[in-house]
Amino acid sequence: MSQSSRFLILLLGALTAIGPFSIDMYLPGLQSISKDFGTPISNVQLTLTSFFFGFSFGQLIYGPLIDKFGRRTPLLIGIFAYIISSIGCALSVSVWSLVFFRFLQSFGACAGMVVSRAVVRDVFSPHEGAKVFSQIILVMGVAPIVAPTVGGLLLTYTDWRMIFAVLTVISAIIAVGTWLYLPETGLKDSSISLKFSQVMKEYYEVLMVPRFNAYVIASGFSAAVMFAYIAGSPFVFMGIFGLSESEYGWFFGSNAAGLILSSQLNRLLLKKFEAESIINAVSIFYVPVGILLVFAAMFQWGMIPMIVLIFLLVSGFGFIVPNSSALAMAPFSRNAGSASALMGALQMVFAVFATGGVSLLHDGTSLPMTLVMAGSGILSLLSLTILRPKVHSPQTD
Repeated sequence: MSQSSRFLILLLGALTAIGPFSIDMYLPGLQSISKDFGTPISNVQLTLTSFFFGFSFGQLIYGPLIDKFGRRTPLLIGIFAYIISSIGCALSVSVWSLVFFRFLQSFGACAGMVVSRAVVRDVFSPHEGAKVFSQIILVMGVAPIVAPTVGGLLLTYTDWRMIFAVLTVISAIIAVGTWLYLPETGLKDSSISLKFSQVMKEYYEVLMVPRFNAYVIASGFSAAVMFAYIAGSPFVFMGIFGLSESEYGWFFGSNAAGLILSSQLNRLLLKKFEAESIINAVSIFYVPVGILLVFAAMFQWGMIPMIVLIFLLVSGFGFIVPNSSALAMAPFSRNAGSASALMGALQMVFAVFATGGVSLLHDGTSLPMTLVMAGSGILSLLSLTILRPKVHSPQTD
């Protein structure tokens, strides 16, 4: 791989990491935000849900835009919107204004995710694309390691508002790098209409591709496993098990390390196995581990067994997402932007339900988080079992 390709992957990883940084850096501050605004933690968790909802809906807007106008211009507009809304988050006067600005912030953050997937589709073949997505996860995986730790340190010396100030600076640096070094990889297509009916027609055509549905839904349930953990773990490990904000940052980072290791092991496995086989094996693995996690919560096995089981589930994400992303995007060329946007949007819909479910089921125990994680893992396997045979049937191939 050439030096320019490596730098492109690094930049795409940074763009993709804007979203995770926006989530992970402020997780240690959820308890502080709750105390500062005098509101229950369940209300603060809605700042996650609103972010995921906007992240999902916003991608649907960017899809047709990057197909019509190319990749760079919509991306730069999105990053600028992210910077402005991050300032709004830092200046929020209530939990509801924070929920609102987090929603706006997500519109800017999702631009990097949509454009990155489309650029990989523009530049690399499907099999190489799976490897590239694994490398992007390597770069992106630094976010869950660094971000909560940085967030915890900032909370030690300042307050949660400084977290959003730092996010503003980080996004400004990425904006400069994008302006200077990201090439235009997609051809502008003036024939693509931005009329609502035509946009819906484009998305409908994408949804009619069986391969897309099979791998997006399976990866969506895998994302739900991850985001249920993200939403519930601050309360479980700081509120129940008594970890400090900085200790929680280290715990969260260790799980991110598992995600990085699994994504890089995936690159090695792709030398011997097809991406479909890897996804199948990991989806089966989800089921017994998820069930054990629920038992750990129900019968109060303690913190260590729960940490180990969560580590295994989070690591599975590093196998499923790179492979499913490459396989789902493979059939598309002209409307790669729409396919990328719809894929990301559907994955975030699963995240909205997962985080919202953890919030609504909140009962002062670890059971809501573990139930949503385990249930999502089981549904990932079931969806793959039901939908994948249609991908290879004579009528749909």
